[in-house]
Amino acid sequence: MAAGEPGAVQDGSSKGGLRAALGGLTTRGRSFLAAGVAAAVCAYVLGQADLLRVGLLLAVLPLVCVIVLYRTRYRVTGTRRLSPSRVPAGSEARVHLRMDNVSRLPTGLLMLQDRVPYVLGPRPRFVLDRVEAGGRREVSYRVRSDLRGRYPLGPLQLRLSDPFGMCELTRSFSAYDTLVVIPRTVPLPALRLAGEASGYGDGRQRSLALAGEDDIIPRGYRHGDDLRRVHWRSTARYGELMVRREEQPQRARCTVLLDTRQVGYAGAGPDSAFEWAVSGAASALVHMLERGFAVRLLTDDGNAVPGDGTDGFAGSTQESADSAGLMLDTLAVVGHSDGGGLSRAHDVLRGSNEGLLIAFFGDLDEEQTSVASRMRQRAGAAVAFVLDSARWSGGVEPSAVPAAPAEKRLRQLREAGWVVVPVAPGADLPALWQLAGQMRADTQSAGNGGSTGFPGGWS
Repeated sequence: MAAGEPGAVQDGSSKGGLRAALGGLTTRGRSFLAAGVAAAVCAYVLGQADLLRVGLLLAVLPLVCVIVLYRTRYRVTGTRRLSPSRVPAGSEARVHLRMDNVSRLPTGLLMLQDRVPYVLGPRPRFVLDRVEAGGRREVSYRVRSDLRGRYPLGPLQLRLSDPFGMCELTRSFSAYDTLVVIPRTVPLPALRLAGEASGYGDGRQRSLALAGEDDIIPRGYRHGDDLRRVHWRSTARYGELMVRREEQPQRARCTVLLDTRQVGYAGAGPDSAFEWAVSGAASALVHMLERGFAVRLLTDDGNAVPGDGTDGFAGSTQESADSAGLMLDTLAVVGHSDGGGLSRAHDVLRGSNEGLLIAFFGDLDEEQTSVASRMRQRAGAAVAFVLDSARWSGGVEPSAVPAAPAEKRLRQLREAGWVVVPVAPGADLPALWQLAGQMRADTQSAGNGGSTGFPGGWS
């Protein structure tokens, strides 16, 4: 849950002054004022003193209401709380609003409304009865969006009204909150895509000390370390407490590559090919983090998330949770890149062995297929989900799309060692994930470096 910053409103302190308060006259107030002026004019013309008194009463009443409402001095604070503050697309979040009267005077009738983007639903409005001094009122509403993104909520607005309904004044709070709508994620079956020994992250490799168990490299003492691990010889040498460095497991690494090139996707909306790729990347990185991998998100423009930690990958368990939130927040706002190639992503991957590589590609021409093929040379295992956006856009029939060029490029990726899974419109990611695991197992058993084909191709 995320708590919004409390805001305070003090009536009678608006910058517009009395002129702004006069602008808050309601239809009823304006009608009374107009009727009073008309009655006063008629009374003057006809010489009717009683009609003049009635006209003055009608004209003065709304003006008195404006002055009384303008001079009101009670204070109201508001707090917003989101539950939760990060929600998958298509799911609902509840917004809790709390109003506190911190003045010594009771309030009148309050009309509360919150500003929300139109994609989250209609603007919520509430009518609050008289709030006693020191009293509190709580209301809530729900928001929902099928489109991922970051949406501001607020500021809150209070509409103050006099008992006769002659005048309404609006006061705004300054605080607002942000609702993050992340891509939909689906649970994926547990598979050994990396093809390494089972253990920590499908391929655990214990990192032993350089000099063996009897001469482990020491480090400085930290609060909470077990005193039984104090290395007395090093303590005497350095003049401070030193402890034996524990044997640390090396987490298997996984890079999730998302192709965001505009030329690689056609169509738009929640059911487009690009949104499927974003949702697939989110599901893959969450799944691999749950499997114990050190994961990072990489886009075609070369940006990697998280950018800190061990070589840019998620670190310990707590850091993994924070990194997962950071990567999902990044995917919540990711859009199409201006660049037209995968070369910058290749430059990031070519430094060293990156472990498992899972890629979600859009349409690939010959040049980009060649770049993607070279990415495989630096990865321990590589799985590519390739989307044919021409079919996803719905603008053409499947039979109207030439299959030969697509098959040629898929074959080139397979020959480079990729496990290639074509993605048809509306495909189920868990089923494709299971298929990728089977293809990876067939490739290992064949021992040919990943040349196993895919039955059926794009059809």
